[in-house]
Amino acid sequence: MIPYTPSPVIHDTLIIGGGPGGLTAAIYLRRFRRNVILVDKGNSRLGWIPVTHNYPGFPDGIHGQKLLDKLRDQLKRYEGEVIQGEVTRLIREDGCFVAAYEGGEIRARTVLLATGITDTGMPIEHFLEAVGCGAVRLCPVCDGFDVLDQKIAVVTSDTNPVGHALFMRTFSADVMLFERSRTALVDPADRQRLRDAGIRYVTSPLQGVTMSERMTPVMHTEDGESWQSDVLYPMLGETARSDLALALGARAAACMELEVDDHQQTTVEGLYAIGDVAKGLNQISVAAGQAAVAATRIHNVLPYHFRERSV
Repeated sequence: MIPYTPSPVIHDTLIIGGGPGGLTAAIYLRRFRRNVILVDKGNSRLGWIPVTHNYPGFPDGIHGQKLLDKLRDQLKRYEGEVIQGEVTRLIREDGCFVAAYEGGEIRARTVLLATGITDTGMPIEHFLEAVGCGAVRLCPVCDGFDVLDQKIAVVTSDTNPVGHALFMRTFSADVMLFERSRTALVDPADRQRLRDAGIRYVTSPLQGVTMSERMTPVMHTEDGESWQSDVLYPMLGETARSDLALALGARAAACMELEVDDHQQTTVEGLYAIGDVAKGLNQISVAAGQAAVAATRIHNVLPYHFRERSV
C-alpha cells in the first residue's frame, strides 16, 4: 500500500474496494492503459478464507490472503496502485465524480464499487479464529464439498429458512438446523421437508456459539441444551456496503445490494458495482467475471486514449 497525494488529475476510473473484484477490474483497466486509482480499507472477506478450492486454476486450493497477494502483485506489473484508506463520501460535481478521502479528494470520470458486504448475526466465540480453521464457514456454495460426511450445523435465515440445510444434505447425512429466533421461521410445510430429508430441527432458539478445546462449534440454545458439531454454517445475514451509491440515488434490492444492468452499471450513469455489493451470486469467480465485464464497458464508453507513435 502507498499513501495518496491529492492532485488535480481526473482519473478515468476510481475503484473502491480491493478484494478480488476490485483488483481484477484494476488489472483489466490498467491493461487498457487507463488512468485508474484503487482505494481499499484492507478488510476483504477473502482474507478470512483458510483455503478456497472452487476458484479456477488452483487444483490444491489457495489461501484467501495469498490469492489477494497474487492479484496485487499482478496489478503492480501494470503500474497499478492500491491506496490504503476509506472513501467516506461520493458526489457528482462538474461532470465527474468526487470522492472524499482522508488524504483529500479524488476525481474520476467513472466509479466502480467493489465494497462487498457486512455480516450481521449472533455471537460466536473466537469468530475469526473459527473461520480461519474451518470450524465456522460462511458460504455453503463455496465449500460444501469440503465438509463431506461431517456433522454439520446450520442456522435458519430470514429469507431462506430451510434451504441452506437442505442444500447441505447433498454433502452429509448428519445435518442439524437451529432456529434463529423465538418466532419460528419454519412453517409446517417446511418442517415436513426437513423430516423427509432426515434433518434434525432444533426449535429452541440459538443463543450463542462457543468453541470446544478441539476448536469445534458448540451451539447453546435457550432451553439450556448444548449441541456439538464438526462445522457450523451460521448464515449470519448480510448488508451490502452500498451507502456511497445510495447517496447518489442508485437503486437497491434486498440486503441493500445494488441493481445493475448487463454491463454492471447501476441506475446512476457512470457508477458501476461488482462482487457482493451488487445483486447476484456472491462468489469469488463471479466477482472476477463481473470485473471483466464492467472494466471492458468502462473502457469502451470513455474517450479514446490513442497511443503515441514511438520515436
